[in-house]
Amino acid sequence: MNSSLLLTTNPRFPHPNFTLATPFPPLIALRPSSVHLRRRRFDISSSLSDQASAAAVKPDVFGDKKELTGVQSLVDAMSPPVRIASSALIVAAAVAAGYGLGLRFGGSRNVAIGGAVAVGAAGAGAAYALNSCVPEVAAASLHNYVVECGDPGAVKKEDIEAIANRYGVSKQDEAFNAELSDIYCRFVSAILPPVSEDLRGDEVDAIIKFKNSLGIDDPDAANMHMEIGRRIFRQRLETGDREADMEQRRAFQKLIYVSTLVFGEAASEFLLPWKRVFKYTDSQVEVAVRDNAQRLYAIKLESISQDVDVSQLISLREAQLLYRLSDELAEDMFREHTRKLVERNISAALSVLKSRTKAVQPVIEEVDKILSFNSLLISLKNHPDASRFARGVGPISLIGGDYDGDRKIDDLKLLYKAYVTDALSGGRMEEKKLAALNQLRNVFGLGKREAETIAMDVTSQVYRRRLQQAVSSGDLLNADSKAAYLQNLCEELHFDPEKAIEIHEDIYRRKLQQLVAAKGELSDEDVKTLEQIQIMFCIRKQTVEAAHADICGSLFEKVVKEAIAAGVDGYDAEIKKSVRKAAFGLRLTRDVAISIASKAVRKIFISYIQRARAAGSRTESAKELKKMIAFNNLVVTELVADIKADSADTPPPEEPSTKMEKEEVKIEEDEDWESIQSLRKSRPNKATTAKSGQKEINLKDDLPERDRADLYKTYLLFCLTGEVTRIPFGAQITTKKDDSEYAFLNQLGGILGLTDKEIVEVHRGLAEQAFRQEAEVILADGQLTKSRIEQLNELQKNVGLPPQYSQKIIKNITTSKLSAALETAAGRGRLSIKEIRELKENGIEVENMVSASLRENLFKKTVDDIFSSGTGEFDEEEVYHKIPQDLNIDADKAKGVVHELARIRLSNSLVQAVALLRQRNQKGVVNSLNDLLACDKAVPSKPLSWEVQEELADLFLVYLKSDQAAEKVARVQYLLSINDAAAEALRNAKDNGLPNGAKAEEEFVF
Repeated sequence: MNSSLLLTTNPRFPHPNFTLATPFPPLIALRPSSVHLRRRRFDISSSLSDQASAAAVKPDVFGDKKELTGVQSLVDAMSPPVRIASSALIVAAAVAAGYGLGLRFGGSRNVAIGGAVAVGAAGAGAAYALNSCVPEVAAASLHNYVVECGDPGAVKKEDIEAIANRYGVSKQDEAFNAELSDIYCRFVSAILPPVSEDLRGDEVDAIIKFKNSLGIDDPDAANMHMEIGRRIFRQRLETGDREADMEQRRAFQKLIYVSTLVFGEAASEFLLPWKRVFKYTDSQVEVAVRDNAQRLYAIKLESISQDVDVSQLISLREAQLLYRLSDELAEDMFREHTRKLVERNISAALSVLKSRTKAVQPVIEEVDKILSFNSLLISLKNHPDASRFARGVGPISLIGGDYDGDRKIDDLKLLYKAYVTDALSGGRMEEKKLAALNQLRNVFGLGKREAETIAMDVTSQVYRRRLQQAVSSGDLLNADSKAAYLQNLCEELHFDPEKAIEIHEDIYRRKLQQLVAAKGELSDEDVKTLEQIQIMFCIRKQTVEAAHADICGSLFEKVVKEAIAAGVDGYDAEIKKSVRKAAFGLRLTRDVAISIASKAVRKIFISYIQRARAAGSRTESAKELKKMIAFNNLVVTELVADIKADSADTPPPEEPSTKMEKEEVKIEEDEDWESIQSLRKSRPNKATTAKSGQKEINLKDDLPERDRADLYKTYLLFCLTGEVTRIPFGAQITTKKDDSEYAFLNQLGGILGLTDKEIVEVHRGLAEQAFRQEAEVILADGQLTKSRIEQLNELQKNVGLPPQYSQKIIKNITTSKLSAALETAAGRGRLSIKEIRELKENGIEVENMVSASLRENLFKKTVDDIFSSGTGEFDEEEVYHKIPQDLNIDADKAKGVVHELARIRLSNSLVQAVALLRQRNQKGVVNSLNDLLACDKAVPSKPLSWEVQEELADLFLVYLKSDQAAEKVARVQYLLSINDAAAEALRNAKDNGLPNGAKAEEEFVF
């Protein structure tokens, strides 16, 4: 403890007016001994506390022996019985002496008694004085006993109790208890380390042992802890230095921690009121306990090395529980400690690896230490007694350490690469090394892809070296199975076969580049060398062709570009020779050579196409396309011929089945070519075939089909209309071309990559467009007469459109005209279901010509006509099925429409019948009642009501006179609510020939 915290006063004889200065209220209601103790000061030197230990404290920490006065020495020499007997003897002697003196000098008994009382009181006072100093003598004897023991551990509880018994005092006596508290306070102050030092971990055990040896009660001992806290707190208030204040705060935290462990967490809550006295919150107490526990546990962790064993882990767990450290913090601290141990190995390995010597063995040894330590921790984690071990035992992780970051990850990768290189130093990867690498990857925290990349780079180098050795020694060449040899090599190195294939391809490409760069072409010997490499490394033919196309193709592409750049006039014999030499010397296949030439040629074609699109007129566009055709004939065709002449392979023979299919397609296309006039002109013949340009290089994959068709159509229109020349004043002159332009048209189709079918579609579409324009004028009203048919046939011949296509156009025109007429008639209500059926019988699809809404309106009109026909008939099959089917409307929806109309017409028919009755229109009355029956058949109705019942009887009478069927009459009787008696009377009236008697005549007059 800091020496400034301990005040030097005589603990046994306090000043009578001294009071302990503190800004806090009294702790608790203490016994008199406690109050007395709080007013005492203690003198303990800091030099003594600096040397204190948990097991032994210097004897002078308790001060020197206390000297006794004369009376105290006399009391110390007496035993309790002797002291009591002496006290009684003194009192008795004093009484006797007083009585004798009083009797002698007073002469009377009363005086003698008074003298006995006076002298006896004096003797009693002397006896009291003798006994009152016993507690102080006992306390001094206790103090001298502890000093004489020297080692606080030698103090025994029995000896202290013997001292108390010797003097006949209780341990709760004020003076004796004060001395016990004084001794305990001196010991606690001495055993706590200075503020600059941390706890050693044995303080709690020493304090508890010494407290038990003294036999001091917990409340008294706790008061001493609080007293020490007051001194520290007061010193902190008196300190003006910030650093000193922090030191006092740490000292106070150590006191709190030690006190909590000494008395236990439960008892500390009421024995140590830190919050009430020092305004120290529970969280601050928790922080003090946690920080000091961490410091003690960290000291304990220093003994843990990479050779940790079971006993150390168990001891560490016991220390954690003793220090009251949580499992979470203990686990973090243990992991941090193991991480630092590993980081030392990593730093040592990196320092060697980055040094100039670059020694490998020391690096591998350090990494092996890391792996051994990690394996040890993993095995201890799976130990049967792992629950007794310190928390945090498990695989090592560098997360949160010095090597957890992007800046340090490169160092870890470098170290991982060094270990992979050492693992493959023998030319093979052993299983245990592979497991070690996986473990090292987890320790370093490398991603799986990162580790695989590093291992792949190193393994690739080793694999190349093994291949070089196998080739130079001839083992690979002489192997019965090259593939099995290479597969075995991959298995020894744990190397991915796909990566091995990439290395084989890279070796082949490097060799090919070397041979081509040396001579600019491949000789027969070079070809044999490459074939041998292909066979040894099992390289696929497609890969070889791709390598040749890439490497040799780049050289051949330069030659092709020079040939194309020469233009139409510059493609001479020298260029032809260079093209043939390059095509043969580079050993390119025909397809590869054509493909390379195609890239360059198609770029030129595209430039012509762009200029043609940008031209201001059709004639200018046709001229640009014509230039492209000339370039194809004079340059590209010759280039393709030179490539084919000296290509390294010959085209495969065509299969018979393919040949037969082409002949069948050709027969079908011949019919189309002969049917359209413009096609016949552009069709290639024997004379033009010999002069036609190449078609292998085309723009089929560069332009959409629609764009290619538009370009072809542009030149076709140029062939049909001729060249248009504009002259001043807005006039133009059309110069008709001969049929030779159609030969260029055919060549343009080949350049654009159009198939014969697509070419036919363009010609047919143009012919259909011309025919449609003229036919729409002829069939303006939609009527197809005999004279108009003759005009259309003549037009079809002039345009050159096949008859089947012209008839289709004519049908579309007439159908559209008819559709418009039907729409108009349906909209105006002039179209009936009978006409619809006639149109359908003639093959006209009415549902495509008349909209759904108009067809629904037509159905409503038809049903309404049935309900107002006056016949009283309703055919459910006709209305519910046939008519909706003819109009192509939903049957269920149609049925709902019928029911709705029937309900409306039912009541209206009765009103209409009464109105006609009043007008004396008997025929109209009968028709209205029949309409009523038709609606009733559609939707069966209940009897109808009317205000004037006589009018209903008149309606029934009129209906009887119309001689209708009996079932109709019966249904009308039911609907008009006519009972049988009334009906019979009305029948009699009918038979008598009276309209309804006189009464009936009157009813007709209003």
